[in-house]
Amino acid sequence: MKCPVTTLDNKSAGEIELSDAVFALPVRRDILSRVVQWQLAKRRAGTASTKTRGEINVTGAKMYRQKGTGRARHGNKSANIFRGGAPAHGPHPRDHAIELPKKVRRLGLKTALSAKAAEGKLVVLDSAAAESPKTKQLRQKLEAMGLGSALVIGGTELDRNFSLAARNIVGIDVLPQVGANVHDILRHDTLVLTKDAVEALEARLS
Repeated sequence: MKCPVTTLDNKSAGEIELSDAVFALPVRRDILSRVVQWQLAKRRAGTASTKTRGEINVTGAKMYRQKGTGRARHGNKSANIFRGGAPAHGPHPRDHAIELPKKVRRLGLKTALSAKAAEGKLVVLDSAAAESPKTKQLRQKLEAMGLGSALVIGGTELDRNFSLAARNIVGIDVLPQVGANVHDILRHDTLVLTKDAVEALEARLS
């Protein structure tokens, strides 16, 4: 499939041929959901923790004698039914990551790229480079292109001026092609790829 190429000045720069194996797959919502769940689970810290009965600071003495009081029998105050006692089945540090086959992850990324292309929300830039790291100048150019919420994916290395100028713009994120992922693609309205990024992603996913 062919896609027009534009410059940051919103001028035409020809066309580029996109691989159907990467940018023209049917949209699989189930695959996208699985990959996003895998990403979000993997980034969880898993540091929530509560103390057990052996870790809280409470006396280990029996509360009162076993018989003759007419009350229920109890040991020490560390039981979960008492104020200051240890919580029952509380969380402990653990890894929340789940397993997902590599071929499903690759299919998820290709599906996300195809979904943006099918929606007409894929923009191909000639290059993502700025003459100076001025946020105001870049914001004006992006607004002229109609980009409010966009993920810009560059080649192997990002232009420093472009990255510095873009990081202060709300709704605009910049990633190298190696950082392209399903969650970031889907949470932005528009996907912007440079020609270098297109070539790198096609080589990586084909």
